[in-house]
Amino acid sequence: MKYIKVGKILNTHGIKGEVKVLSLTDYDERFEELEWIYIEGVEKKFYINSIKYRPKNLLISFKDYDDINQVEKFKGKYLLIDESQKRVLAEDTYYISDIIGLEVYTAEEEYLGKVVDILQAGSSEVYVIKNQQGKEVMIPAVKEFIPEISLETGRIIVKPIEGMIE
Repeated sequence: MKYIKVGKILNTHGIKGEVKVLSLTDYDERFEELEWIYIEGVEKKFYINSIKYRPKNLLISFKDYDDINQVEKFKGKYLLIDESQKRVLAEDTYYISDIIGLEVYTAEEEYLGKVVDILQAGSSEVYVIKNQQGKEVMIPAVKEFIPEISLETGRIIVKPIEGMIE
């Protein structure tokens, strides 16, 4: 089963089993839509009991976990959902997990490499592309430079401006 990271447990909060979570989704209310979640390395579902929103993170508690000692071991672990819990995204928006690993070509069919990372740069993202020689190229994820993303073919077509891929 393929899992998608939606948050990271930063720490415990208080003594009643709440955990402080860094959201890895661009829509924090996403957690409201989830009945349960997985915690990295644990083979069971954790049912969400409560969610509190704070400026930089969330506080989440799970059913049957009402003591700090029960959740201490989850510090540093990722919160995961499975494919069946994915939201349907708007047209021309993608999950990071779907983009990483795609092959990148210029509009002239020149192979540039694979997407190895996506950096959050202010309001937009930057795709990090690495070729077989280990050289990295960074391309802003905007329509002007990336006119086509095809999950079906596993390819991204880019139109870099002069100097972008030297």
